Amino acid sequence: MNIHEYQAKELLARFGVAVPPGAVAFNPEQAVYAATQLGGWHWVVKAQIHAGARGKAGGIRLCKTYQEVRQASEELIGRRLVTTQTGPEGQPVQRVYVEIADPFERELYLGFVLDRKTERIRVIASQHGGMEIEEIVKNDSSAVLQVIVEPAVGLQAFQARELAFELGLNIKQVSRAVSTIMGAYRAFRDCDASMLEINPLVVTADDRVLALDAKMSFDDNALFRRPNISALFDAQQQDPREAQAAEHNLNYIGLDGQIGCIVNGAGLAMATMDMIKHAGGSPANFLDVGGGASPDRVATAFRLVLSDSNVKSVLVNIFAGINRCDWVAQGIVQACKQTEINVPLIVRLAGTNVEAGRKIIAESGIAIIGADTLAEAAAKAVAACRNPTATPAKAH
Repeated sequence: MNIHEYQAKELLARFGVAVPPGAVAFNPEQAVYAATQLGGWHWVVKAQIHAGARGKAGGIRLCKTYQEVRQASEELIGRRLVTTQTGPEGQPVQRVYVEIADPFERELYLGFVLDRKTERIRVIASQHGGMEIEEIVKNDSSAVLQVIVEPAVGLQAFQARELAFELGLNIKQVSRAVSTIMGAYRAFRDCDASMLEINPLVVTADDRVLALDAKMSFDDNALFRRPNISALFDAQQQDPREAQAAEHNLNYIGLDGQIGCIVNGAGLAMATMDMIKHAGGSPANFLDVGGGASPDRVATAFRLVLSDSNVKSVLVNIFAGINRCDWVAQGIVQACKQTEINVPLIVRLAGTNVEAGRKIIAESGIAIIGADTLAEAAAKAVAACRNPTATPAKAH
């Protein structure tokens, strides 16, 4: 789960990380009022979306007057901001963050990630921060400083101090950088984050160390014990189909292909997508209906997949263990009778109660294309997708 920059800064501030004064605004009038209350002579108006690279896309504006604050807010709020991290569809800007623009002397980079290979938290830092950090790291790997945190003792102050000195900071700056690094680590650990990025971490002329930007992601599986974090979720930043799937406890990720997939089990879903690609097609989604898919759950999955106008055929691939093929078959028939399906439907069933499931489908009177193996099912789904005269799955 991702959150907005201003929310990440509020979290970090609670753990002792210094951030510039700022306020969120949902319309231009609020933005101007925020600037007047913050004081100062310069402000930054930042579009709030769940993606980075906003600066290059025009989502961050430096303003010197209240009129410029109003104009920047009018231009940002209500539009879809397209960055290198959003894809061509972009993300909607429904709020901006107005922040005092204090001058600074240096830009640094500080990040925390959960390294699944080492099963440790990895701290990443660099003397080079800002918008070009990716290119700098790509061209000079030695510019990256790293610390692996031992989970039994956590990040130690001496490690943070060594990192601060390696960043080229002076004595005054080091003590403040240590507070920032340790505070950010505690925020990462105590909030079950999977990623925390402060880019840039800036150093001012009076030796302050400030988190000028912040980006945080959290482990979805830990949100049940972090209600304060889950309350920060902005569903409007998510694909509507993924939001709908979450309401029904379905694991769904929208893709840009033409073959809809309904599968039980994440591993089998990945294998199904691979087989579709191997057969020359392209999957429209990843969808795992889970191990105990009821007929209603399967019917919901159909409606979700068919809500994508790019879908030209649907492949159902069920290998029943905990699940039962007859349950899935009932859900397929129910979906075909309740939902208008104007695309070919290919079904491959295997495992528990497979014969009963196939019988239900055969006696349903619905034009369903059967398959015995995954390779056969993928080939038929690709062929049906390419054949505009293929028979859609309709109840007779």
